[in-house]
Amino acid sequence: MRAWIVWGTGVLAYAVGVLHRTSFGVSGLDAADRFSAGPSLLSSFVVLQVVVYASMQIPAGVLLDRVGSRAMIVAGALIMATGQLALALTESLPVAVAARAVVGVGDAVTFISVLRLVPQWFGPRQVPVVSQLTGILGQFGQVLSAVPFVLVLHDVGWTAAYGAASASGVLVAVAVFAVVSNAPEGAQVTGPRVTFGDTMASIRTVWSRPGTRLGFFSHMGTQFSITIFALMWGVPFLTSAQGLSSATAGALLTVSVVSAIVAGIVVGMLSGRYPMRRSWMVLAIMASNAVMWGIVLALPGPAPLWLLVLLIVVISVGGPGSAIGFDYARTFNPSVALGTAQGMVNIGGFLASLLVMQAMGAILNAFGGYSVDAFRVAWSTQYVVWIVAATGVVICRRKARRESGVRPRTLREVRARMRGQ
Repeated sequence: MRAWIVWGTGVLAYAVGVLHRTSFGVSGLDAADRFSAGPSLLSSFVVLQVVVYASMQIPAGVLLDRVGSRAMIVAGALIMATGQLALALTESLPVAVAARAVVGVGDAVTFISVLRLVPQWFGPRQVPVVSQLTGILGQFGQVLSAVPFVLVLHDVGWTAAYGAASASGVLVAVAVFAVVSNAPEGAQVTGPRVTFGDTMASIRTVWSRPGTRLGFFSHMGTQFSITIFALMWGVPFLTSAQGLSSATAGALLTVSVVSAIVAGIVVGMLSGRYPMRRSWMVLAIMASNAVMWGIVLALPGPAPLWLLVLLIVVISVGGPGSAIGFDYARTFNPSVALGTAQGMVNIGGFLASLLVMQAMGAILNAFGGYSVDAFRVAWSTQYVVWIVAATGVVICRRKARRESGVRPRTLREVRARMRGQ
């Protein structure tokens, strides 16, 4: 029971972190009015946040290996609360941009720190499923931003909405400080003190492992599409280009969370049962995302509601699917370097997200707004990432298998084994 309480408190902190991360995406049009920002400038808010998030992953991972999850989660919650409070009070564009960067710093340390708790508190057979649950339950923060946050924003105002978000960060910091421990009593979870040179050597060693790079490309190709949709361009796409109301757009984001929960349970079970088929699951998720976007973007005008729902359901699988990348990090790296490896993997999806997000902002600006045609061109930039990520997965899985001395069983071998049982 103690393990579930510790983990649950960490997940609560992550969910509030997701609220902070996605709050600007659902208030993008309000931010455009408040700060007199066009599409390109508006995207720079979130792009800077993601740049900070991605650039902080390796330092955060190294620091996590040194000080443990508890201190990192508390620090992350307080940093994000500070950024949200600044955003609540300011009407200055430079201050607002800086505030989102601060949110990115706190966000960067939270997820990998919560994820680090899982192998410390749960057995090996439970780790894949609990890791998936960590990611998908944390996405309830997206529901918090899509429903109650938006209600407060529209009914009470900008300052009240972001002030309440800031207060939630302080509350979870107190809860984590009171409840969370890095590991069961007596377990060693942090590494020894090392020099800067030793740290750099460790980073190079972790990245040199094909399994780490396999996790990086797996995360890159599965996570970025739903991240961009939830973080920045989903609501403008649904309301301005597809003609949906803000309430309907918020409901569709809730559908995304429910879809991720169901998919995460399935992906976690399949990952634990068929570890040699994880890369095929990753490639299947990438392909399904590409096909669904192709269908929606090929339409000459707005898509029917049922098709938009199907699109969101499919791309939402990418969230739990990206957790396979962290499973690769755990599989191919020792526990003392797990934070560093997870940080490297986490860079993949967010690096792709920031590049595509920035490209989309520039394209929308060039086309003069949020039209169907503008979004058709903008969303098409995703295909570059899928090509790069799929190629990386295919190459790195071969090297990882060769290095570990294993190979997947053929279908004939599987059938022969089943007949022999």
